[in-house]
Formats: sequence, structure tokens, C-alpha cells
Amino acid sequence: MTEDVRITAQKRIGRITLTRPSALHALNAPMCESILSALERWAGDPTVHLVMIEHEEGTRGFCAGGDIRMLAESGAGDAHEARAFFNVEYRMNAALEAFPKPVLAIMDGVTMGGGVGLSVHGSHRVATERTVFAMPETGIGLFPDVGGGWFLPRLSGALGTWLALTGARLKGADVAAARVATHFLPSELVPNLKKQIEGADFSVDAADLLNEILRGVSHAVPAGSFEAHREIINRCFAPDTAEAIIAALEADGSDWAGEQVAALSTKSPETVKVALRQLREGERLASFEDNMRMEYRIGWRKVQSADFLEGVRAVIVDKDNSPSWSPARLEDVTEADVARYFEPLGADELQFD
Repeated sequence: MTEDVRITAQKRIGRITLTRPSALHALNAPMCESILSALERWAGDPTVHLVMIEHEEGTRGFCAGGDIRMLAESGAGDAHEARAFFNVEYRMNAALEAFPKPVLAIMDGVTMGGGVGLSVHGSHRVATERTVFAMPETGIGLFPDVGGGWFLPRLSGALGTWLALTGARLKGADVAAARVATHFLPSELVPNLKKQIEGADFSVDAADLLNEILRGVSHAVPAGSFEAHREIINRCFAPDTAEAIIAALEADGSDWAGEQVAALSTKSPETVKVALRQLREGERLASFEDNMRMEYRIGWRKVQSADFLEGVRAVIVDKDNSPSWSPARLEDVTEADVARYFEPLGADELQFD
């Protein structure tokens, strides 16, 4: 157990409450271990019919990601601690995706990286006007993990590729319009939603009852603001090479396309190529667990990569926001450079019980 997350089971509801406000509830290994243990217990517990994931009331949230500084410090050494973190976090992601009962995540606030993995794999996901979603990992030389290889390519069109490579943010109702969230409601209604859930009897048809409660408080979701650029997104982010994506954006010539080129130019070239392959392979995989095995192979090696260590230095440690990527250009990242991240790990492969 850890004081950074509160685990309770009352009134037929398993409740996971993030209580690490000083770090915007970013996940660490003990938090993931506690959540995974609870999910494993509750999956077969006949007294638990619904799981709700939230952050502590009165604090900012929802969950800003994972312990990036720890990952980099570990990666600069033997990477044992970083790999152990990925191991438990990814098994937690898989337990959420496979959970046999409704899982409601209230994504009221910053929801990035590890926070996405804690929410997006559940059956019901509520966004509010305070929700800020992003997978910004290419900007620090990491990659969009925690199941990004699975859910991002399954968003409509090339939306997931755009989000993964550029690290673009979605806010408020746009999170639901993209189907990252399933419902949208004003944050002022969250207490009412929780009160209704606490007072409901989920022992029969829990999913149907939860749907009914959410229908009563949810607001209609307008077309996403990204729809104004949907044609460009679908056309320019469809190619299977980063160079072709850049070429398509440059050929488009619009201001918005130019902004995407500028954004991509700040990302780690190697990581952009790794992330693109991750999404293309993830789209073809037959199971979520296979996707997490692939991501574990990438993560195992990425935490010791020069670009990840440099990205954390530039963005998180020194905060000069001027990383020196190696290689510095997309065209200098070879297929072999990318392929090595996807090679099997043999006895070190991620195992599921």
C-alpha cells in the first residue's frame, strides 16, 4: 500500500482515488502495484460490481503521467528500477483493459501519459471542461506507451497518429469528440455524478445502470475543433514513413499543416519513427497483451537511449527546452535504428498471469 493512492470497496463499488497532488497525481511503482492488486482482487469479487477511478477532491488532476525523472535517473544507470516500473504499470494497463466489470474513470483535469493508461482502457470515461489530454512523449525522446500502440490507431482516421507524433493536446469536449472519453459533463456536475453512483445498486446490470446515470448528467458533445483540419490529418498522417508525412504536410501548404511540421521538427527524430512503427504494428496486433509486450520491448531499451536522457535533461531538469537529438534529422535515423527497439527480449519478456 502507499499513501499516494486510496483503495476502498464500499456499497458494491471499488474505488481508486489518486492522492498525490504535489505531482498532479503522477504514477509511481507503489501506486501501480496497489491499483493492480485491487483490480486482481475485484475482478472475481462478487461484492464489487463497478470500479471508479478518480483523484482526490479539492486537488488538481487527473493524472499527469508517470515518474519521468525516476525513469531517466534509472536509465542513466542499469535501468532496473525503470524496467520494474514499466513491468507493473503495463500489467496494470492490461488488467484495466481486461476487467470484466464496468470501469468509470473521471478524467477531470490533466490526463497525460500514464494518466491516459489509467483511464482510456476502462469502459466508461468522463471528460470535463478541465480535461487536458495529451501523449507528449516524442518531445522527451520516450514514446506513447501505456497502450498507446493499441488505442491510438483505433481512433477515427489518422487522428491517433497525429496525436502521437506531434503530442497535440485535446481539451474539454474535444476529448470526448475524439472518443478518448465516452462522456462529457461540466466539472460542477461531478459531485452529483459521484453521489448518484454512491447511492445506486449496481448488483444487477451494472453497465446499464451506469449508462443511465451518465445519460442523465452528460452534455451533448459538439464536433471536435480538430474536425476543421480532419481532411489534412487523415491525408497527411496516413503514410507509413515519417518522411512521407512531413512531405505531405509541406505539400499541403496550409498554415495549419505548417504548424504541424514545426511541431514535429522539435521532436526526437528517432522517437517519431519508433512511435510511428509502434502504432502501425499495434493496429495489426490481435490482442492488447501482445501490444503491451511490444511496448515493453521498446520501453526496456528506450529508457537508456541517448534521446530520452537528453529530452528529460532539456525539458524537465534544466528546462532549457533545447534538446540536442541524436541523430538530429529524420533521414539519418535508419531502419535498423528503429528495429532494434522491437526485438524480442527472450527471458525478460513481459509476462501476464
